[in-house]
Amino acid sequence: MQLVFPFADVPRQSGGGRVLLPCLIVLALALAGCGSRPETGFLAPVAQPAPDATPHTLLVATTRQRDARPGTLFNGERATPLDFARLVVSVPPGHKAGEISWASTAPGDPKTDFVVREAGYLEGEKAFVAELNTQLAARPKGKRNVFLFVHGYNTMFAEGVYRFAQVVHDSRAPAVPVLFTWASRGQVSQYIYDNNSATAARDDLERTLRLVFASQAEKVTILAHSMGNWVTVEALRQIRISGGLPQVDKLAALFLAAPDIDIDVFKSQMRRFGRPSKPFFIVLSKDDKALGLSNFLAGGQGRLGSDSNTEELASLGAVVIDMTEVKGLDSSNHGKFAQLAAVAPNLSAVLARGITPGQQGGQPGEIASGSLEALVKLPITIVSAPLRALAGR
Repeated sequence: MQLVFPFADVPRQSGGGRVLLPCLIVLALALAGCGSRPETGFLAPVAQPAPDATPHTLLVATTRQRDARPGTLFNGERATPLDFARLVVSVPPGHKAGEISWASTAPGDPKTDFVVREAGYLEGEKAFVAELNTQLAARPKGKRNVFLFVHGYNTMFAEGVYRFAQVVHDSRAPAVPVLFTWASRGQVSQYIYDNNSATAARDDLERTLRLVFASQAEKVTILAHSMGNWVTVEALRQIRISGGLPQVDKLAALFLAAPDIDIDVFKSQMRRFGRPSKPFFIVLSKDDKALGLSNFLAGGQGRLGSDSNTEELASLGAVVIDMTEVKGLDSSNHGKFAQLAAVAPNLSAVLARGITPGQQGGQPGEIASGSLEALVKLPITIVSAPLRALAGR
């Protein structure tokens, strides 16, 4: 099995909201970030290449509305039918793993920033599938794989594109990258709109999955982040109810990163799925502040991505990758999955060999070469029923 990756509770006061509201405001500002965000112009193609920059071709399927403003392509409003695009993203030579080098002004400098080299729409499903098969055919047999990413809440189109490019680059994923991007407005205050947009995108993600699995791809890996997990699991649930995918054996792995899903809802979804024939991976962190805010907005219902009961999740058939002790690069600790991409090739090899009952991770110096060597690079806990493998503690 070949795997590829990419990416504190809100205080409550029983007596009133005087303490809670300021905390929410501070948290919202932290999640929004300090700098300006790439709403327009940051996807304008840059003609001049930079020496040693690395290009990545990304295919896009989206429920977003097209945007006529130069260098923008799509905005945060909903549209039908499902639309498609193709972009070539350039990663600068000085790139640091887990990070995106944002341009201070659009469209950016390819020597120092993530920039777009090419961008354009694909007119309809046939054009999308034809481009996907062309990209697959350019790879040797045995490596004709697809890496599908579904982004989360509060994500502008350009942010989704560049985050996926970072994950693809850091993970050295030998696959054709496909971004499914639903209509997020990219505003902290638009949580309900985003949640409804994700729900409305279920049928379109199902259609995208069917197109990808019916393509010439040999294997398909799916990574969803945050609220993107909701639409992903719902689309897979729909597929299961309708009779499944004829090509389901192409699924290499499913990664649910920082999933913004009500725990009880997830359990009901898993009852519909039954115990999966292949393990899926839940990447979580108990100090995820964004999910703390989501917990509050959901009336105190726990979120899957910050669940402390990892053993229960493992009992459902999941392999839990707990990144609580990893220092996040963002103030909300919501994007830690992107840091995991840097160790993905080695981690993939470890997981592919399997974690067997009774196996225990020891101290870094005691871990045998070729067993859990990748895990000592980050303080990651991997929980897979019925064992716990610890490293980097």
